[in-house]
Amino acid sequence: MSLPSMRRPPEEPLPDGSRDRRSRAARPAGRLAALRRLFRPRGPAPGPRTRPRHSASPDLDDCRRELARWQRHADSFERELTRVSFERAHLLAWLAALHPASAVVVPAVGAGTDGTHLLRLVAGGRQLSWGLPPRDVPLFAHVPYTERPTGHLQRDGPDAVEQAAHIRSHTRLLALEGTLFAAPAERRPRARPAEH
Repeated sequence: MSLPSMRRPPEEPLPDGSRDRRSRAARPAGRLAALRRLFRPRGPAPGPRTRPRHSASPDLDDCRRELARWQRHADSFERELTRVSFERAHLLAWLAALHPASAVVVPAVGAGTDGTHLLRLVAGGRQLSWGLPPRDVPLFAHVPYTERPTGHLQRDGPDAVEQAAHIRSHTRLLALEGTLFAAPAERRPRARPAEH
């Protein structure tokens, strides 16, 4: 009768590729351990990450710098928009002063409580209108105010494209009229060269 061999079982490889040097008694036992051994990954274990982890603070600093840069752009655009809006309001007030017979300020339809008004006037035989935000209304103190437009200003004004086309054609007509009926310029004597 032969005795069973007293061979030690082969050492199992660990996930990092090395052999389990623990004694059999120290190894996990039971079904769970058998399942772990059965479904353990084969081959060499994945190495450490090739890309080292870095701190998020440089990225955060970059984001803050980018935010500050875009905020400066936004502030610059806001200043420019405010300047252009201010200039537009003054030009509209001047245009209303040039058309005192037809210029009128009326509340905008559907504006609600925000205080938006319209400047309406007739130029070149057609009604024109522009929106006025509440901050610009004081510039139009010289223009009559009415709650409901009457007569030729009762209907809705043209849309922006039609209005722009009418303004361009009316401007050309006024420029042509100015050149046709302008008095000829007086002849001015030529300046003599300075004597030394």
